[in-house]
Amino acid sequence: MHYKIEVYPRDLHFKKPAGTSRGTYTERKSWFLVLSSKDDPDRWGVGECAPLPNLSCDDVPGYEEMLAKACQNFTNTGKIDIDGLRDYPSILFGLETALLHFEANSFNMWDTPFSRGEAGIPINGLIWMGSYEDMSRQVADKIESGFRCIKLKIGAIDFDKELEILRLIREQFSSEEIELRVDANGAFSPNEAMTKLNRLAELDLHSIEQPIRAGQWEDMALLAASSPVPIALDEELIGCNTPEKKKELLSFINPQYIILKPSLHGGLYGCSEWIKEAQERQIGWWITSALESNVGLNAIAQWCATFDNPLPQGLGTGGLFTNNIDIPLVVKGDRLWSNPK
Repeated sequence: MHYKIEVYPRDLHFKKPAGTSRGTYTERKSWFLVLSSKDDPDRWGVGECAPLPNLSCDDVPGYEEMLAKACQNFTNTGKIDIDGLRDYPSILFGLETALLHFEANSFNMWDTPFSRGEAGIPINGLIWMGSYEDMSRQVADKIESGFRCIKLKIGAIDFDKELEILRLIREQFSSEEIELRVDANGAFSPNEAMTKLNRLAELDLHSIEQPIRAGQWEDMALLAASSPVPIALDEELIGCNTPEKKKELLSFINPQYIILKPSLHGGLYGCSEWIKEAQERQIGWWITSALESNVGLNAIAQWCATFDNPLPQGLGTGGLFTNNIDIPLVVKGDRLWSNPK
């Protein structure tokens, strides 16, 4: 097969600013790979390369040159150089999913109940950082829409105010009715983390993502061993790109959960390695998008649907952009549907 890849950069604009403890996004850039072949002119495939500024391990100078080199290497060989792209997970993800789309000749890359529009994937309702009033309004909207798992990004406003929002939910809904997750994005210092975790534990949370900054393995391992709230790793996984490093991290910290974002954590191939290592250690996991357009989100959701994972996934980001790509993904209640019937 003689492949051709064309690269199309595109700036995606958020409908409203997306606040995290690392700053606020108003736009982000993606590179779309369109794969074709003279041998089969009726087929094409598209993948998305979307490194997150100041977060992705491949958000580096010379990214576009590396992307062009990776695409050229693929067209020359017909194969994805997985080991050569381990430090460029967003490029690996874009190439993997463009090829999967090409081979399936469809945005439905696997045959699953999800791809056939027969079943939806349970997802969490994401509450972005903002003022107390704005976050409270978001919570009310998500619950009214039918979400049964709410995830709040915390660390931007006064901690007592954030506790108050969580407490208001708990006063109305038990943990059986509404599952609560929080994502601190590394906002706590190691010295204060346990005190804050003890206060959060009073609200019967499912888990907390990344309570302290990544890279503090000893402190994180202590928290994972003693926290009354289960610990989920997210940013901690970034840059652990080899099988050996993945084994080392999970064995040392031994978290309760890991959260997998293919654009950040190794593409589909690398995330499959994470899942294997996590399952061997009885560590739970779920899959999340990383602010991709609907092209990347669809690929992640299609892949996610191949697993028998009942946990709510983090795939409710399809409505974030004013200029998103039109793909038939629909959120109904607390589930993401593809081509719903």
